[in-house]
Amino acid sequence: MKAVVQVVSRASVEVEGEIVGKIDGPGLVVLLGVTHEDTPALAAKLAAKIWRLRMLEREKSCEDLSAPLLVISQFTLYGDVRKGRRPGWTKAAPGAVSEPLYEEFMTQLRALGAHVESGVFGAMMEVSLVNSGPYTLIIDTDELPG
Repeated sequence: MKAVVQVVSRASVEVEGEIVGKIDGPGLVVLLGVTHEDTPALAAKLAAKIWRLRMLEREKSCEDLSAPLLVISQFTLYGDVRKGRRPGWTKAAPGAVSEPLYEEFMTQLRALGAHVESGVFGAMMEVSLVNSGPYTLIIDTDELPG
């Protein structure tokens, strides 16, 4: 799994002109990509890592501040641009694999006590956010320890 994690002062996601997820106040936007080898255990590991990362103001975590998260599926994180001008998507898991893992990631965050808002899996979404800092991290489960 890959996640682009951004500290935000507010964020929302719209589908067909309707807001489907929104956070006000400091929190995190998580763009989440899933690849073929990902598992529920990796979703749990990534959820715990992000929930406890001290990336909010005064080196606090979402866990410390009960800060909300807006999680959006983002298969394009596994885009391959090494050849030509058109990205390839073979590293991104298909919806039948990635949607349950996207849902599991959010379930794991909620189990840790997080308030989680989300987009709509597979939908064309318009994401609005105010990046605070700016502070953005890219987290890949392949790079996390054991």
